[in-house]
Amino acid sequence: MTAKSGARRSARRGWLLLTTAVVGGTALALPYVLLDVDASRIQVRGEAHWILLLVHIFTAAVALVLGPLQFIPSPRARRRLHRAVGRAYLLAGVLPAGLTGIPVALLAEHALTRVGLLIPAVGWLVTGALAVRAARRRDFAAHRVWMMRNYALTFLAVTSRILVPLLLLAQFPFIDAMYGGSVPAAVDMTIPIGQWLGWIINLTIVEFLLHRERTRTIPGPQLSPETARRA
Repeated sequence: MTAKSGARRSARRGWLLLTTAVVGGTALALPYVLLDVDASRIQVRGEAHWILLLVHIFTAAVALVLGPLQFIPSPRARRRLHRAVGRAYLLAGVLPAGLTGIPVALLAEHALTRVGLLIPAVGWLVTGALAVRAARRRDFAAHRVWMMRNYALTFLAVTSRILVPLLLLAQFPFIDAMYGGSVPAAVDMTIPIGQWLGWIINLTIVEFLLHRERTRTIPGPQLSPETARRA
């Protein structure tokens, strides 16, 4: 593969990711645009919880949409634009979304949900901090790796919403045996599983891509000049 074809492929993937993120971010934030607590998809425990949830959702949507711009070659090649988008992604998206995500996770109704959302919320902040530290050290290879892991956690919001309906469809033939025929019970039990699988699958995909990149860049065995002449 030539460098030019590789860049084109990266651009296509980046724009596809951006399109998916815009659609997912819109679906994520739309029920909360009118600030109607009755329209919340999450059970709210008081005004403080409601405010935390709103801040978390809207800033997570910002991170979701800005993130793909960091991986598209043309914006990334413009250093000032890349830095500006990166700072907005972290400061207006990941940082407030992660900080509010921790109490929102702890206030969740199900224990499985609490742990399943707390881990990526903390991971969001940690990977973001490591990405910033790498950039300040001018270790841009490590910066890119940590940003990829960070956005994998950001994209949890989309992946989990794709997985939950698929998991429900897979369980539908067994809904009588598993949930006594109760669809709401099936939904309540499946959502936490989708949330866990969302960030686990995303991080697994990123680690696979990083491993594939590393194996492609490892040089093969070098032949000495004498051995090469004999060959």
